[in-house]
Order: sequence, then structure tokens, then C-alpha cells
Amino acid sequence: MMDKEQVFQFHVSEDMAGERMDVVLAASLEEVSRSYIQKLIETGRLELNGDVCRIKKHKVSFGDDIKLTLPEPEEIEVAAENIPLEIVYEDDDLVIINKAKGMAVHPAPGNESGTLVNAVMHHCRGSLSSINGKIRPGIVHRIDKDTSGLIMVAKTDTAHRALADQLATHSVTRLYSAIVYNNFADDAGTVDAPIGRDPKNRLRNAVTDTNARRAVTHYQVIERFGKFTHIEAQLETGRTHQIRVHMAYLKHPIVGDQMYGPKKKVFGTETQLLHARKLGFVHPKTGEYMEFETELPEEFMRVLDKLRDGL
Repeated sequence: MMDKEQVFQFHVSEDMAGERMDVVLAASLEEVSRSYIQKLIETGRLELNGDVCRIKKHKVSFGDDIKLTLPEPEEIEVAAENIPLEIVYEDDDLVIINKAKGMAVHPAPGNESGTLVNAVMHHCRGSLSSINGKIRPGIVHRIDKDTSGLIMVAKTDTAHRALADQLATHSVTRLYSAIVYNNFADDAGTVDAPIGRDPKNRLRNAVTDTNARRAVTHYQVIERFGKFTHIEAQLETGRTHQIRVHMAYLKHPIVGDQMYGPKKKVFGTETQLLHARKLGFVHPKTGEYMEFETELPEEFMRVLDKLRDGL
């Protein structure tokens, strides 16, 4: 979270040209809701080529200079909400949840409710680790809002530290299923390529040597469908959008991922077909290795069935 007023500025690249102003900004500031960005535009906090712009639907052009001033945020009061959760496992130390696609992990300005944090606060009755503060209680790691699947939540600070240490040493098993574009030459492989902000498009991440961190993804082909492939990807590191960026880097963007892949919608899906299917770690108290697996979601299976039927 920001602790003071922050200026976000960039030039519009060719692939952004023609998009709505609020859409372009929302794609970059993922933790800030589009409705909140619209309010900032309406209140004069956006400059377009040096002049104030209050038109949220304005279509940007290649080379436009965009400057958005984000105000110092007011402290968010996170409320417990009775939101249904699919609990895969729970004990006194942690909870494993199968997160639904479309649910943000934690609150952010303009998006203070309906998140996983709101839900677990109600479910756990306040028994959550405090290490990440009031906004992210219990949250040890994150998955994207539009990625479904398994996520672990710590109930105690001791459990949180132990799980975070395992993530830092890359000993946590994190296996994802995805449907991607194009056919692979090999049945398996590893992408060891650093990820940072895309120097050509500040709205997303990319494989780059500029201000980047090492990122390693292992992948394996599960089923081939000619123009599409069903794969499994295992994270060794955990960078933001790592699998999405690495697959796009290999020219195999994830189906439905309009940030890193084709904007054309296929199979009726508007967000990435990416599911965190398997999660394994050493229990922070018992020392026992535990592994959990969930079935592929209905949307994912629907697309697989279409591909198996030859579209």
C-alpha cells in the first residue's frame, strides 16, 4: 500500500493505443479498482499531455503522456464479511482455500469489500496472523484476482513465518494448470528468465534485464490440441504474473489473458484460464509434508471438453 501521494506516469505504447483511459490505468494499477480510478479522473487528478483530463472514456493515442496523481490513501477499515469459501483444509495454524476466479485476495482503495481477507476474517473470527498488517491479515502469498485455485492463509504469526520461509527457499510445491495458445516443440521445459516492469509498456511485466528479479517456471505438456495446449506449470520462484509473463515470452500466452495475449476472446472467456491446482508444504507445527489438490474449475473443463471434441 502507498503511504503518501504518488505520481504514476508513462507514455502510451502502440499496443495500448485506442483503449479507454480508465481501462489502461486499471490494467496497470491492479490493486486499485476501476471505479476508484474513474473517480480520480473525474476529480482532476489525471493529466493528458500536460493538461487536466476528466474524460474517463477518452481513447488514448500512441505517444500520449499520461500522469495520474494518486492521493495519500485513507486507512482502510477491513470488515469481516460472511462470504462463502471453499475450505480444503483447516487446523489451528492455517487454512487452505480454493479461491474462486474474480475474488481479489486483499482490500485496496476503491475495493474494500468482497475480498478473500474479508471472508477469512469472518470465517476465522479474527484468529489470523498479524505480520502483514490490517489489510492483509493471514496472507502468506497471493494469486491474481482472475486466477482460481489453492492459497494458504496463516492463523498465527509463527505459522506465517514458517510458511514464508519455505516460500523464500522455494520449497513450497505450487503447480498450476493452464490452457495456452500454440503447440510446443517439446513435452517439457524450464523458463529461467528475469521479470520486471516492461520497459516498452509500463502497464505490465515482462522478461527484461532492467530492474528485474530472477524467475523460474517449469512446464509440462498435458494435452495437445494443435492451436492450443493444456499444460502444467510449476513455480520455483513467485514473481507477479510469473506464469503469464513466461508463457507469453515463449509465444504461448494463456487463453483469455488479454494483458499478455491476444485481445480477441475465444471460448467465451475474458480472463486467463489459469488454476492453482496443487499446493504442498511442510506443516509449521508438525513438520509433516502436506499436499493438497483441487479439481479444475467448471469453465476450464468446459474449454477442455470443446478442444477434445475438436471445437
